[in-house]
Formats: sequence, C-alpha cells, structure tokens
Amino acid sequence: MLLRLGHRGLARSVRENTLESFRRALEAGLDGFELDVHLTRDGVLVLHHDFTLEGVPLRELSRRELPAFIPTLEEVLKAFPNAWINVELKSLPPETDGREEALARLLVRYPTERLWVSSFDPLALVRLRRLGVGPLGWLYEKPEAEELASCLGVEWVHPEASLLTAERVRALKARYRVLAWTVNERARAQALAAWGVEALITDFPEVLAPPL
Repeated sequence: MLLRLGHRGLARSVRENTLESFRRALEAGLDGFELDVHLTRDGVLVLHHDFTLEGVPLRELSRRELPAFIPTLEEVLKAFPNAWINVELKSLPPETDGREEALARLLVRYPTERLWVSSFDPLALVRLRRLGVGPLGWLYEKPEAEELASCLGVEWVHPEASLLTAERVRALKARYRVLAWTVNERARAQALAAWGVEALITDFPEVLAPPL
C-alpha cells in the first residue's frame, strides 16, 4: 500500500503543524501526515518546524509560554488514533536535551503500528534505537548521506525525492522501506509509485489522488 502523507498536515490554507492542518489532510483523502517535534524547557513534546519561535529557542520556552495554536504531540496522538503519522524529531547533533527519552516514554503510552519516527540527526536515531523506539527513518537530502543508513539500524530511508531513480529505489528496497519528500508534481508521484516507493509526502493532496 502506498502511504500518502500531508507535509506538516495540509498547510496551504491553515497554519502548519496544527490540529486543523492534520484534520484537513485527512479530510482531503490522505492517509496521514508528517509533523515536526521539539522538546520544551519543561519537558513537553510540541509541534513546530523551526528550532526557534520569534527568535527564541523552543528548548528555552515552557509549554505555557507557547501560543495556543502549537499542539503537543500527545494531543495529536489522542486526536488522530487511526492516522498514519511520520514523526520527525527535530534535533541537532551532538548534544541531547533528553528529547529522545521523552519521545520513548510518550510512545509507550500510545502504541500503534501506524507511526514511525524519523530524523536528520543520526545521533538522535542511535539514541532512539537504544531506547527501543521504532520503526525509525533516516532523513537526508545529500546522496552521500545514504551510506549512513546501514549504521543506524533504521527500517526506513527518507531521501529527498530528486535523489531517486528506478535503480536507486530498487537497491534501497532490498534493505529498507522508502519514503520520498516533498512530492508536488503528479508525474513525479506516478513515477515514484511505479518504482515501488512506499510513502510520499506532499503539500498538494490532489497530486497524490488515486490512482497513481
């Protein structure tokens, strides 16, 4: 089954990474959505793309100091128990503030086979694997980064869509599940689906409308 995910929900007409953007992605016929997670100063996992909010690092803010439109990851898991969700853990190597442990604790409380965790930070993925979190996905946009996947114990690879060819997908699928981002052209989506890519992230649901 090809999974069709909304990029930070469906953010063309509403604020990204919000409950409303996720609701609209599902209403548009997508199977689920991708979202971005940070840890606040007081240990709450919240959704926001950037590492800062109005110039202030999110890790220096408490949950109460954040605007009401920023949901917690727990709120999302409660609101959309049947959605397919790709959780991107936002992290910068090499240090950790405990966000991997916080995520591991939360996911134990909301078990599901429709969620996996990805990151651009290889050290975060190593920590998550040691904590028993999975499935995991390695996010990358440079072709040489693909070589790290075998060291990280991931089940998914998440290359930027332009890196993929039919031959590259075939080689990757021998070891991993493959997700491509961000796919906003119908012809490209059809090609990726034909090659066997298992999940696509898009800003435009109509691009991924079945049949592909």
